[in-house]
Amino acid sequence: MKAFFGSMTGRVFITLLLGVLLTAALTQLLADAERQRVIDEFRDLHNLDRAEQLIMATEIVPESARSAYLQVANRPGMRLESVAPSLPALMPAPTEFTQLLIARMNKAGASKPYRLQSLAVRPAACALAREQPVVFGLLRMKWRGTCESILVSLRDGTPLILSVLPPRSATSPERADYTGTIALLLVSIGFLAYLVARMTIRPLKQLAQAAKDLGNDINHPPLDLTGADEIRQASAAFNAMQARIRQYIFQRTQMLAAITHDLQTPLTRLRLRLEKVSEPELQGRLIGDLSAMQAMVREGLDLARSMDTTETMQMMDLDSLLDSVCADAADASQRVSLSGTANMAMLGRPMDLRRCLVNLIDNAVKYGQSARVTVDRINGAARIRIRDAGPGIPQTELARVFDPFYRVESSRSRESGGTGLGLTIARNIAEQHGGSITLANHPDGGLEATLMLPEYYPGK
Repeated sequence: MKAFFGSMTGRVFITLLLGVLLTAALTQLLADAERQRVIDEFRDLHNLDRAEQLIMATEIVPESARSAYLQVANRPGMRLESVAPSLPALMPAPTEFTQLLIARMNKAGASKPYRLQSLAVRPAACALAREQPVVFGLLRMKWRGTCESILVSLRDGTPLILSVLPPRSATSPERADYTGTIALLLVSIGFLAYLVARMTIRPLKQLAQAAKDLGNDINHPPLDLTGADEIRQASAAFNAMQARIRQYIFQRTQMLAAITHDLQTPLTRLRLRLEKVSEPELQGRLIGDLSAMQAMVREGLDLARSMDTTETMQMMDLDSLLDSVCADAADASQRVSLSGTANMAMLGRPMDLRRCLVNLIDNAVKYGQSARVTVDRINGAARIRIRDAGPGIPQTELARVFDPFYRVESSRSRESGGTGLGLTIARNIAEQHGGSITLANHPDGGLEATLMLPEYYPGK
């Protein structure tokens, strides 16, 4: 979960989810406010009709029967009753509701107008109006409809108090259970946000995977030019970059292979001519230098081939390959032993992997007198450890020995035949198979090279 929210997909998902939820909440809040405004307007119109009817009906009732009539006529939300002995204070100006009621009661042509005045003291029920649920019950909004007291003077001079009260059911209902609605809303928004995040990030993941595959295999098929215009442009630019890199590597490899190949002919002629040198000591030194040059040319060709990935991938038995390489080394009188099995069939280039293993074993025998090869399987990958009996390598030199033509002076020299390309070639081959090579000084002495080869990786 932490990895998901730390990824670009998770961040886009959270941004979309929060943005949509905030927008939905604001929209619902505005909708609830507008709905309540319309309800309040309708209620005010209804109260004006009720107040007009109640006042006019009360006036035609005989004064002796008005109290009994009002007890029957009054309903929740509006009351008309007699004035208390102490008259409450009046407001300096009538409210909007009072003005509308005055206009209704005192129609044109009326013989004697009604007198209506807003009271300064509001009914006690106004303070008891409960809050209204909004945004699916997540928030509460205070009811702000019309609630006031009006002093009404009938045309015969009788004073009454009209109280407009908060309604009981429409504005203060029991809180509804919106759990199911909120859950459905969250699931819907979350699902849509996840789809949009996946659709947005998928092209970036494809480019990232293509870049990874390019590092593993320069001949990996180009990206398909699909999707939006921007994605197609990025994919086309990536394909063009891959083609240029492939052409550059091909030209460099061809140039290196051509140079080293063409050098073999004059070197062979030079060796034939050195055979005619009469002084034995000089002839020996010259032939030794020539042999070193020929070894460099051969390893230069091997380096060029190690950068070439045209060999066909095929399924192979790693244990059989290791057994064959170690048997060939033993037949060449090298002190090589093999223990353990990987029990793994892998997809790879057999000739390249053979060259990689031969270089590591030759390196161990040349500078450590022997090679102890141990193979096992760990985390779905084959681990091949090749340990020699030499003095090891200084810690500061362990990473540099993979550089082309680099040699550790204390253990490698021209006389020993080292050119500084063997480990470079081995590493190139291992990386082309999605593996790696590391060197470490063994606690019991000697240098140990560890070759990790995965059973399968997407770049193959």
